[in-house]
Amino acid sequence: MGRFINGINGPVTGRVGTIIGSSRKGVAYVKGPYKKRTKRISKKEKANRDKFAMAQLWLQPVLGFLRQGFKGYSERSEGFVAAKSWLLKNSFEEDGTAIRINPALVKVSFGDLPVANNIAVSQPSPGQLKFTWDTALAEGASPSDQVMLLAYDIENSQASFTITGQFRNAGSDILPVPRTRKRTYHLYAAFVASDRERQSHSVYLGEWPL
Repeated sequence: MGRFINGINGPVTGRVGTIIGSSRKGVAYVKGPYKKRTKRISKKEKANRDKFAMAQLWLQPVLGFLRQGFKGYSERSEGFVAAKSWLLKNSFEEDGTAIRINPALVKVSFGDLPVANNIAVSQPSPGQLKFTWDTALAEGASPSDQVMLLAYDIENSQASFTITGQFRNAGSDILPVPRTRKRTYHLYAAFVASDRERQSHSVYLGEWPL
């Protein structure tokens, strides 16, 4: 049974007659009951469904990173949902008759905090990736910002990451990665403010075979 909140002019929660009420992030929604589809799915609809499924699978292993990376993206969307929306709009490429996600076009963090310049990667020892960056502060940045690092083995759907790495003024950090077998990682870096209320855009740093 549904309820009217704040009287008949207020939002609806649950089922009332032929409508179903719910809310998300303080915004009220109403919808009709589910109806079984009888119309044939078009090629365009199938392509959109395929892209949606691909985006879902691609982002799932980095969910923990996205929760901070896309925090506060908009009034109605953040985290995984916001990251998927961004990917669907910006990160697909056509490869002949097929479509694919280009890792270089994906954002795993989005925001207005300045990112560091000259971010680079090296491998000081097996199972470790060392990230370095300039410590000069752009306007709006702080030495207490922390680096966010991600190494994503897309082929095996496995990721290593930190969202609370070294401080910006440290200039470097090391991310441990599994050494179980030969892998190729796609690398990303971003920065988050010490109060966790702001973050930067992510920077794609290319592929790294281990």
